[in-house]
Amino acid sequence: MAQEQEQRKEARPPREGGSPPRGGPRGDRPGGGPPHREGGDRGERGDRGERRGFGAPYGSGRPEGPPEIELEKLIGDSLYLDNQAHAVVSRMRDMDSGTKSQLRRLYSAVRRAVRTPESERQHEFVMLRARLAYTIARHGLRSLDQLEKLLLQVTRRNDARGYERFKDLFEAIVAYNE
Repeated sequence: MAQEQEQRKEARPPREGGSPPRGGPRGDRPGGGPPHREGGDRGERGDRGERRGFGAPYGSGRPEGPPEIELEKLIGDSLYLDNQAHAVVSRMRDMDSGTKSQLRRLYSAVRRAVRTPESERQHEFVMLRARLAYTIARHGLRSLDQLEKLLLQVTRRNDARGYERFKDLFEAIVAYNE
């Protein structure tokens, strides 16, 4: 078994720009410690490395990802709404799995919140945002983070058109995800 692993290692092409091959059974560290993990050492990633899911170095506070959906554009431009729906669905297909039923449940909650009396609508959307945040965290639906941020904007604005456009966007996402 060990011979097969050694033969596979020898048959591999050399790494580009990487560290030289490891030497001996005790690794390539000066103190004879364990060998470096695959992918290089800490020096290649910076002082503390990169956090998982973030493109910027640790501590920069700016996660990578798509830009936020702009509420004003969403209200004023139907093509923008359509493009954003396609973008969210595309990220969902790349990042998440098994989200159709969860999306439909959330969409039903959005429709109910839009139908509530105007005096209670903002409260319903605040609670919807909490439910969306829980669903994202519980099921690992990181592709829906943008919707949570948009829902915060909509709730703060507390405008009937914003609520309707959010519902339209969600409807388009559900439709394109089928």
